[in-house]
Amino acid sequence: MAAPVATVQLLVPTPDPISLLTVLAPLPRLVLLDGGSDAADLGRFSFLSADPVALLDASAAEWPQVRDTIRRTIRDDFPHDPALPPFQGGWLGWLSYELGAAFDRMPRAARDELAVPDVAIALYDWVIAWDRVEGKAWLVSTGMDANGVLDSGRAERRARAVQGWMRDTPVVSPSAGCMRRTPQAGTPITAFSNAPAGLTGDFSPASYRAAVQTIVEHILAGDLFQANLSQRFLAPFTGDPIALYRAMRRHAVAPMAAYLSHEQHQILSVSPELFLRYAPVSGEVETRPIKGTRARGTDAGTDAALAADLLASEKDRAENVMIVDLLRNDLSRVCEPGSVQVPALCRLDSHAAVHHLVSIVTGTLRPSHDALDLLAATFPGGSITGAPKLRATERLAQLEPVARGVYCGAIGWIGCDGGLELSIAIRTVTLTGGVAAIHAGGGITARSDADEEYRETLDKARALVAALAEVA
Repeated sequence: MAAPVATVQLLVPTPDPISLLTVLAPLPRLVLLDGGSDAADLGRFSFLSADPVALLDASAAEWPQVRDTIRRTIRDDFPHDPALPPFQGGWLGWLSYELGAAFDRMPRAARDELAVPDVAIALYDWVIAWDRVEGKAWLVSTGMDANGVLDSGRAERRARAVQGWMRDTPVVSPSAGCMRRTPQAGTPITAFSNAPAGLTGDFSPASYRAAVQTIVEHILAGDLFQANLSQRFLAPFTGDPIALYRAMRRHAVAPMAAYLSHEQHQILSVSPELFLRYAPVSGEVETRPIKGTRARGTDAGTDAALAADLLASEKDRAENVMIVDLLRNDLSRVCEPGSVQVPALCRLDSHAAVHHLVSIVTGTLRPSHDALDLLAATFPGGSITGAPKLRATERLAQLEPVARGVYCGAIGWIGCDGGLELSIAIRTVTLTGGVAAIHAGGGITARSDADEEYRETLDKARALVAALAEVA
């Protein structure tokens, strides 16, 4: 029997991803993984799809069934073309931070009013893929059905349907639903010069500083090395999610941005951080933890001074190195002995709103393991938990009043060829039931100053708050 063949069409002229997002907005489960910046590296590729053939919304307790379903769709004869962008069909969506309970004894925070699924991924049989280096885009249609069966005739029919949707407005999909529970009233936040009306926080400034000090005391007592404490801001929002996403890209363009539409939620992210990348042909694994942040300056001199201060900061470098060690340990659980390396340590990466210290950790996955084993060994990412990871998550669940949801989880793809690429879902807004939720946090170490840590959360949230104020 002949191997299945995908339908591949070069799109001329090359469509704009954001414009196409608007055209296809009525389609169910619309997803855009958006390389908005850094075209030569993390932001080289973008992927858009909708109308999936199968849905998986699940809790952490249901992860074994989710894992097995995904594995049944990964096949050696999947028609993957190495000359095209790496995702050519498969699973797209999010993994919430609380999915960590599927892999270890990770407790949950006391409240979870937004009720975001721990897993919300779907199987997409077609994708529009952009290569920003080549300046080209392709429509790839695999003909895959919900059981992972490939059919060339179906691939051609679906490609024709997608071309039709690109020309004509599709039938409107159901609108987003309501929240199951109403968030408790928070503390009014006045620290932002430009903020939407009704912005509140789950911490007051004083209570956040007190939580920082509690973590410092745990560190000094030998209970922790560091922990990544976060807070949540809430604001009313009933506007256009795509307009908000456009505004977020203007204020904080990032190489691993994303827009995900769900029946109950919309997830908008402008993340700069790679969580995991896995290439099945070479076996190469990569992660890029971010630890250490400074706001951008208002002029060239101030900006350069802030960058230099970050590079020279013993506290920030120590924070980064600790997480690199944690991730080296995580990768070593599933990678070939001796293959885990650190090709970059504490380099400076500058984005629209902030400077970051970024490291790169690589390895080679053992042939006996796959992308889902890699995920189980590393999730949630060490850069947004702390060290030791399990103890840090326990302390954070005691201190943070609400569940993180998608924030600090992961967004991205698992291909039917067995590949994987996920961002860490920071700089992320969750829209649900007329509310916008923004989390921001930072790593606490023994050298942390509570006032500076609180300011860092504001620096990280500032661009998203400004975007929300712009379109609210």
